[in-house]
Amino acid sequence: MFGKVLIANRGEIAVRVIRACRDAGIRTVVVFSDADREALHVRLADEAHPIGPPAPSESYLVIDRLVDVARRAGADAVHPGYGFLSENARFAEACQAAGLVFIGPPPSAIARVGHKTVARRAAMDAGVPVVPGTVDPVSSDDEARRAALDLGFPVLVKAARGGGGKGMRVVATPGELASAMRLARSEAASAFGDGAVYLEKVIGEPRHVEIQILADAHGQVLHLGERECSIQRRHQKVIEESPSTAVDAVLRADMGAAACRLMASAGYQNAGTVEFLLAPDRRFYFLEVNTRLQVEHPVTELVTGVDLVREQLRLAAGERLGYAQSEVRSRGWAIECRISAEDPATGFTPSPGRVTAWRSPGGPWVRVDAGVYEGGEVSLHYDPLMAKLIVWGGDRDEAVHRMSRALAEFTVAGVKTTIPFHRAVMRHQDFLAGRLSTTFVERAFGGGRALGVPSPGRAQAAAVAVALRSHAPPPAAAPSSALDGPSRWTLASRPGSGPPRR
Repeated sequence: MFGKVLIANRGEIAVRVIRACRDAGIRTVVVFSDADREALHVRLADEAHPIGPPAPSESYLVIDRLVDVARRAGADAVHPGYGFLSENARFAEACQAAGLVFIGPPPSAIARVGHKTVARRAAMDAGVPVVPGTVDPVSSDDEARRAALDLGFPVLVKAARGGGGKGMRVVATPGELASAMRLARSEAASAFGDGAVYLEKVIGEPRHVEIQILADAHGQVLHLGERECSIQRRHQKVIEESPSTAVDAVLRADMGAAACRLMASAGYQNAGTVEFLLAPDRRFYFLEVNTRLQVEHPVTELVTGVDLVREQLRLAAGERLGYAQSEVRSRGWAIECRISAEDPATGFTPSPGRVTAWRSPGGPWVRVDAGVYEGGEVSLHYDPLMAKLIVWGGDRDEAVHRMSRALAEFTVAGVKTTIPFHRAVMRHQDFLAGRLSTTFVERAFGGGRALGVPSPGRAQAAAVAVALRSHAPPPAAAPSSALDGPSRWTLASRPGSGPPRR
């Protein structure tokens, strides 16, 4: 195992990797931009080094600077987290050239499945069905128009690299295509350093279901089941769960086998995710591969008992997986809500600023992965994700009930948050019934603009701060609509059992 690891990232994922390294007895080195000088990951790491101005293109995306810090700090390996350079083959190559282990797949595997259009070809070669679309990136508006007319509108313009919903635009008519191409290219170039885009046909009312895989350097590839990621806003996941209400044992085996077959054919190693669209007729289509740890990885951890970051460290160090597919067990149900500094009452507008109060929930089988703290700053320069709230239950009903309780306890002041949105989702009848698709938010809440939930004003924020200091429960906000009314789930209660262990 490694003696020291550089974490080439920030926020809650940097904190998550720091903790996994510390559990394994590994020292950690982090980097920070000028905007992150007082960030939580800087406070928790063994060493912290400045890397430049707030703009990612001048700090977190500068490969030479990151590698130089790793070498000067005496790190053995580099963990890229997710986002930024986590799926960049050039970064993996630069780490290897500097004598550093890249905690992720080899550059050749990133090049084969990390680039979405190349991955589509690999999936087709492996006999995995793909969403209809262009095989290669489109290089001009004219080419895009011809391809879109062949596919039939609506189409989806997608960044060829990266993830997180960035560089994606739905195009309903030919007149919208040029503008969507321009915006998607610009966003993709800014987020991932590559403005290439391609087109896919939009499949009506699909679910977004992904398979978590692990692969060692000795040829073994296995999967840890699926995650349901259909609740999305602007193509970015906001709530995830495992398992999926739409996947039975037969479909799980089929999707898992397809994912493992594709990754084995690419010579993949370490942790990765194969994403699928699941159509209403239960046919699944390959969407893309994420050659990194996913934001939603904790739900898989809670149902399988497998620490995915620890597995990443082991596999990068050359260890064998040490267990077979038949030994992987899933128990219970896990749900994750992404807590972001956005105001759901105003269309999820960003809400940067200082966190003046922070009280996270607790209790059995409640987990909070946070990248901020009371008194810390949420910067406008980066993704507004502050924390992930994850719960486990013996079944889905218990998990939903526990999430509702945890969200009611979660109190933040100083910035607006998506907590009211998540509370509304946990009470929505379609969610409770498992009737999900990637259009759920638009269908249920008008894209989030029709939530009708109040944002805390200064008086409420001050009352919350006082309550926190006195350790008393904060005052509840008065309901402003049926979404904030009483829920039958507040009366639900089932005895729980311990989380699974491996």
